[in-house]
Amino acid sequence: MAVPARTYLAFHHAAKLLRLKTTVLSICPFSALEEANRALFKQANADEDHVVVTRETIFHPQGGGQPSDEGTMAAIDSKVDGHDPLFQVRAARMDAVHDGQVLHLGRFAAGSGPTMMQPGAIVEQLVDEEKRLLYSRLHTAGHVLGSAVRSLLEDEIPGFDELKASHSPDSASCEFRGSIEGKWKEPIQSRVDEYLARAMPVEIDFWTEEDFRNAGLERLIPDRRLLPPGENRFRVVRIVGAEVYPCGGTHVDTTDKCGPTIVKKISRTKGTSRVSYTVS
Repeated sequence: MAVPARTYLAFHHAAKLLRLKTTVLSICPFSALEEANRALFKQANADEDHVVVTRETIFHPQGGGQPSDEGTMAAIDSKVDGHDPLFQVRAARMDAVHDGQVLHLGRFAAGSGPTMMQPGAIVEQLVDEEKRLLYSRLHTAGHVLGSAVRSLLEDEIPGFDELKASHSPDSASCEFRGSIEGKWKEPIQSRVDEYLARAMPVEIDFWTEEDFRNAGLERLIPDRRLLPPGENRFRVVRIVGAEVYPCGGTHVDTTDKCGPTIVKKISRTKGTSRVSYTVS
């Protein structure tokens, strides 16, 4: 598999863009991937799946707790029975071998095939809008929950900090350092409800390390190794009136668009606490 350039993450700059024309840089059978990259796709079928790399992508690869987008790519410069050859994208991941590339895993629809989507082919990417919206709602709701917990407990629990989160529909939760007692469930729910009702704007920006320091948020400065070569700004999501997070995910425009967000339970183990939630 040839080594193409880094994939331009179009969704970082235009998260509402659900359709994009771009160029195929490489394509290969799943079985020809490096072992480290095969390990990224647990449900892949070595006999049927291929991996496509494009110059740009609007497909959010799994990461930061957010599931990957799904959708299609259609080769618009060739026809099969009058239709554009179709590649069904089932998952996307950041390449584990070649820095900065996005791997799109999928299968060709009946009548289509890899010969119709060779390097240089122009394709139109189309993201599954329903799933993108759900994942965006879950991701923003996770930040709302994290901000609500911090506002209530940062000064109550020694060593408190936010650790990690999952924004998957079946396992959405935020994890914190410290023991959060069950008595906090209702106050957390009330604060989450407050933040949602206020329809707080959710803004995307790009910050330097100095921007973090000027905002008193040195603790949030990401590892510089996460930056693309030549870049010095990190992508951040800011919930106006609440908190800022370094984040590469997709989001809704205002907190009320998360929809009803329910704090399910608080579980504790080995000095950490997990607060699970759902959106409806």
